[in-house]
Amino acid sequence: MDIKNCFIATCIIGAIVLATPVSAQNEQRTAKDSVSRLTIGGYGEAVFSRHFYSDNVFRYSHADRYKDAPSYSRLDLPHAVIMLSYDFGHGWSIGTEIEFEHGGIEAAVEKETEETGEFEQEIERGGEVALEQFWVQKSFNKYLNVRAGHIVVPVGMTNSNHLPTQFFGLYRPEGENTIMPCTWHETGVSLWGKAGSWRYEVQLLPALNSNLFNDAGWVHNGSASPYEFRPANSLAGAARVDWSGMKGLRLSLSGYVGNTFNNDITTTVYPETSRYHGATGTLMIGCFDFAYKNRWLVVRGNVDYGHLGDASLISTRNKNQTTMTGNPYPHTAVGENAWDASIEAGVDLLQIFKQSNNPTIKQSKLWLFGRYDHYDSFVPADGWADVEWAERQVVSAGVNYYPLPEIAIKVEGGVRLLSSQYNNEPYCAIGVTWAGFFKK
Repeated sequence: MDIKNCFIATCIIGAIVLATPVSAQNEQRTAKDSVSRLTIGGYGEAVFSRHFYSDNVFRYSHADRYKDAPSYSRLDLPHAVIMLSYDFGHGWSIGTEIEFEHGGIEAAVEKETEETGEFEQEIERGGEVALEQFWVQKSFNKYLNVRAGHIVVPVGMTNSNHLPTQFFGLYRPEGENTIMPCTWHETGVSLWGKAGSWRYEVQLLPALNSNLFNDAGWVHNGSASPYEFRPANSLAGAARVDWSGMKGLRLSLSGYVGNTFNNDITTTVYPETSRYHGATGTLMIGCFDFAYKNRWLVVRGNVDYGHLGDASLISTRNKNQTTMTGNPYPHTAVGENAWDASIEAGVDLLQIFKQSNNPTIKQSKLWLFGRYDHYDSFVPADGWADVEWAERQVVSAGVNYYPLPEIAIKVEGGVRLLSSQYNNEPYCAIGVTWAGFFKK
């Protein structure tokens, strides 16, 4: 082979050798870029609780019978959540959140050997599985983002801060978790953005269903639907504004308004002679909440107030609903108003060790906290008797130990204080919680 041909062959071989790793590198870059766009996370809680009061359903209507009732214990998995999101680029992204409440649901078909071999559907474990978020988002810039799909409604403190590392107790704050859906999620459209120290969000959603309101939980169950779809005969609006212009401090206002009457699977046209003619059941909720945090102190609190129009008519209709088998609605009155006020504060007892070079001590925290919650889920409309046990105060205290920022071991003791004719409800609980991302 002459020098010319040798040179040409060398160039060809060199080109092949050089081209191969470049192609492989490009493929690796593409794969790596795709993986970097994926975010995987979640949160969860496991709780053991002891309740030093009766769990009988008549403990309020016949309180004297259950004054010395034995205590009882419960093991619970309040939430186990998987979060997935992906950034497609060009401003397009998706997010999902699948939640298993109280262990989810286990159902099975079994063949009963003692009942002539027939097959039976068995519910082996109670609980709920919910698609809490499932949305597509287009981000134009930091000032304007459009999100459509199944989204969290950011009304109140807890709905916007519902991860177990965002509150001190074993369970979500009781007041908001009683009078409003929590975590509140609906299928709708959201506009949100940030400008300096401000963040805003405005949403268009299906209104709540007044048929599902009750005395113990006010409108808590109104976002549920026993059907394969969500009735949306009426639409509602929700909005939230956050300000964080001071280091460690956040101040927030949020609200909701929508007509809830006749927003069910069957829309009834009431004649002018009907007492329900013209009823709308307009629901209005206003909330203020705040959070302050520095190296050793956390303080959080909220005030919520809600008003339900036509509450007397809704109460009459709900109590007169059919009692046929399978009816998913309660048959109780609903309050014209409901409210909640709460505050919690915690001090990091390990702050004095923060100068240590031990990385574990640097990350760990031991919060000593106290919490007070006062709420009423039933302020009656004119002509309706008060449900006095619906007004409660909850006082609790405990510790939250964080060996790592994502993991907390929580211990809590407290008492639910009711009107004097009822029995107070002391409790204690211990559990482990976590919230974080496996990849982001």
